[in-house]
Amino acid sequence: MKALYFDKFGDSDVLKYGEQPEPVLTADEVLVKTSFIGLNFADIYRRRGEYTIAQRTPYINGYEGAGFIVESRDKWLIGKRVLFVDVPFANASFVAVPKAHLIILPDDISLELAASIGLQGLTADFLAHDLAKDQQGAKVFISGVTGGVGQILSQMLRADGMSVYGSASKEKVATAIKLGVKEVFPSREFSWVEQQSQQFDTVYDGIGSTLNQSIKLLKNRGKVVLFGMAGGQPPQIDFVNLFSQSKNILTGDLWHFLTSYEERNSRAKRLFNYFLEGKITITPPTIFHLSDGKAAHDYLEKGKNVGKILLVP
Repeated sequence: MKALYFDKFGDSDVLKYGEQPEPVLTADEVLVKTSFIGLNFADIYRRRGEYTIAQRTPYINGYEGAGFIVESRDKWLIGKRVLFVDVPFANASFVAVPKAHLIILPDDISLELAASIGLQGLTADFLAHDLAKDQQGAKVFISGVTGGVGQILSQMLRADGMSVYGSASKEKVATAIKLGVKEVFPSREFSWVEQQSQQFDTVYDGIGSTLNQSIKLLKNRGKVVLFGMAGGQPPQIDFVNLFSQSKNILTGDLWHFLTSYEERNSRAKRLFNYFLEGKITITPPTIFHLSDGKAAHDYLEKGKNVGKILLVP
């Protein structure tokens, strides 16, 4: 099979493209021929050696993709179109996927859309419905509102009856406005935070390094939902000050919620319904061939993307 791989940790120059052995299936796995593979910031961290990566020689990065089942002991599964979001070695033309991790796609969800919304969409769903649990009419703020999670989360929250604000770079303000964001603030300077009279019920922070600014944006009894560190490690928090204002920090790992085949598929169905009902649309993904993996990594690291980056084997 063809794969994007690397022998040592480092910058994007370590990436190589070429032949690697196909996976050998266990009784509980199926073989998926990938059509689209998702590229995420976690893959950048793994390539640098800053994040846990499944052991293999050489390393093959990637954990999500969409494609067709081409081999399975359960013959009824062969030919099924599927999504997976938590399976290692995805940067390859064939991936061994545990049956418990399969998300079966409905006929009206394309493979490209599934790969574009899989991990980010399920993340948005769990942030909104498991962590924040805001009610209709809540005022919420999303840092990096035009990112992969931000685009889906903002529209999901609006569909659920909330007023959505957010931050974005100057180049992406127009995209944020198209998402229905009420007001967009600059993401690369924070003088506006001190002047901001809007106080929010919930602030979604996927940047990490902006945690103190996010706390300042909260009203009393408000909460920060911390879900990423795209901008670096969060700072030390003054918990006495947090306590005195009845402000809260919530965080969690999606994998603690995707605990079974049934859980994955029921959550995916809820996510897909937003799209099928026209409540959420996304910017078309930026697509690179797997052989251009270095260019794709560089594009993501430089923040050039609006929405998802996909790799095609």
